[in-house]
Amino acid sequence: MRSMWKGSLSFGLVNIPVHMYTGSKEKELSFILLHKKDLSEIHYARICKTENKEVPWKEIVKGFEFEKGEYVIVNDEDFAKANLRKSKTIEIINFVEEDEVDPIYYVKPYYLEPDKNAEKAYSLLREALKKSKKVGLAKFVLRNKEHIALIKPHGNMLIVNELRYQAELLKSEDLKLPSEKEKANSKELDIAMKLIDHLTVSFKPERYKDTYVQEMKKIIQQKAKGRAIHPKTEAPKSAKVSDIMSLLQASLETSKKPERRRRHTA
Repeated sequence: MRSMWKGSLSFGLVNIPVHMYTGSKEKELSFILLHKKDLSEIHYARICKTENKEVPWKEIVKGFEFEKGEYVIVNDEDFAKANLRKSKTIEIINFVEEDEVDPIYYVKPYYLEPDKNAEKAYSLLREALKKSKKVGLAKFVLRNKEHIALIKPHGNMLIVNELRYQAELLKSEDLKLPSEKEKANSKELDIAMKLIDHLTVSFKPERYKDTYVQEMKKIIQQKAKGRAIHPKTEAPKSAKVSDIMSLLQASLETSKKPERRRRHTA
C-alpha cells in the first residue's frame, strides 16, 4: 500500500508520527463513452476560452476569483502555508462515546500506521482508547479542506473514520413521510417482528458481494456474442395496503423453508 498522507496524530501534547492510507475502494464496471455513430472514443479537451485551443496540464493552475474577472493563483504551497500545523496534524480535540455519533455522519475509513520510533506512543493511544471505550474526535486537513473524524482502535490498528459536517447533510423536512400516528395494527406488527426474527443472522461481511456487477458482465458477454438479452426477473410491484397482512405471512413462510432445508442437511 502507498501512503497518501504523512504527518502527526496528536492528543494533548503528545505527537505520534504516522502515515495514513486509504482504507476502502469502490469496485464498479468501467465504461468508455463512445460516439454512437461510429463507436469512436469520446475525447475530453481542456479548452482555453480566450484562445479557443487545448491547454496542456503543465500550463494549468488553480485560481480564485476575488472580483469579477480578477483572479489570484493558488498553489500547493499556499494551501500548506494557510496553517502548517493543521496541514500536517490529525489533532484529537475531544473524546466521545462512539454510540453518540449517528451513522449518518460516517463517510470513509483510513488506516494509520506509526512511523519509525513511534510504535510505543501509537500503542499507548490504542490501548487507552480500548480501555476507556471512547473514541477520539479529531480534525485534519486533506485535499484543501478541514475534515472532522473519529479515531478508534480496530484490532491492532488505529483507524480514522472521516465524518460529515452537520451543515453538509441535506434537510429532510420536504419529504412526505408517514407520521408517528400512522401505526401498524398489532397483528401486522407481530408478523413483521417474526419475519425480522427469522431473517436475523450474525453479521459476517465476507458473506456479501456485489452480484450485480457479475450479472452485468454476463449481459456484456452475451451482447458481444450477438445474443438477445432477456430480463431474468420482474420489477417489484408496490404492495396494496389490503395485501400487507397476506404478504407478510407469505414472506414469513418463505423465510422458514431455507432454514428447514439447512437443518435437514446438517
